[in-house]
Amino acid sequence: MTNPILAAGAVLWRRSAEVEIAVVHRPRYRDWTLPKGKLDEGESLYAAAVREVAEETGFRCALGRSLGHVSYAVDGVPKTVDYFAARVVDGEFTANDEVDRLRWLTLPAAAERLTYDHDRSVLAGFAETGPETATVLLVRHGHAGRRDRWPGPDDERPLSKTGRGEAKALAHLIPLFAPDRVHSAPKARCVQTVRRVAEQLNVDVRLEATLLESADRTDAVDRLREIVGDGGTAVVCSQGGVIPDLVSDLAKDSSVDVGEVRSRKGSLWLLSFAGDTMIGALYIRQA
Repeated sequence: MTNPILAAGAVLWRRSAEVEIAVVHRPRYRDWTLPKGKLDEGESLYAAAVREVAEETGFRCALGRSLGHVSYAVDGVPKTVDYFAARVVDGEFTANDEVDRLRWLTLPAAAERLTYDHDRSVLAGFAETGPETATVLLVRHGHAGRRDRWPGPDDERPLSKTGRGEAKALAHLIPLFAPDRVHSAPKARCVQTVRRVAEQLNVDVRLEATLLESADRTDAVDRLREIVGDGGTAVVCSQGGVIPDLVSDLAKDSSVDVGEVRSRKGSLWLLSFAGDTMIGALYIRQA
């Protein structure tokens, strides 16, 4: 049996007088489409989306919210493409072997230019709330060994070798979303999980006592909403006894179906907001 094709892409956007979307022309297929491409071996959806945007358009981008996926067959082989909103950071288009033309178009014009209905459905999902959304990358700290084997105070229990590997992997993943600040519950294992990201951004880790398991649940939700209200993209690291309640409460308030709220160590939730309303939640578990 042939393995399904996995791919990732983006609705690449910029704001000029109004929001403009990049659509690309592929001479091989004689079509106009959204930038996308197959995952390399061992590559994540998120890294593939950023790489494919760069390769096809010449632009470096910052990922935003998940726009879901589309599935169709290519020569009888099933193919699934996961899409994300992606803001232009910098770059310049140069024609290449895959793409010979790029057009920046308004949302209505882009929908009219696109060749495929499945691309138009992705664009329609993007257009529902537009690009100006806030993002929270809600991280559970990495592995820190067994509590009963740590001789010191639990607040000071550090990441284990496995946890340090998870923190390193997060430091590769999280920058794809171009965060601008880092928050953490004041536990050593939480701070260590996101310290490398903070160093990459050249910012301090802001300590958040309301995100501890011992804190009040309502206070934790209120504080997260304050972080959302600051706009942009924030990294927030907390504990396994906090994250499921936070995600569940935000989802309930916003009528977003998140299914089973998982929170594996070293994983994160990509939470997207329009104003103070959560409009999307994607669980990202690293291998």
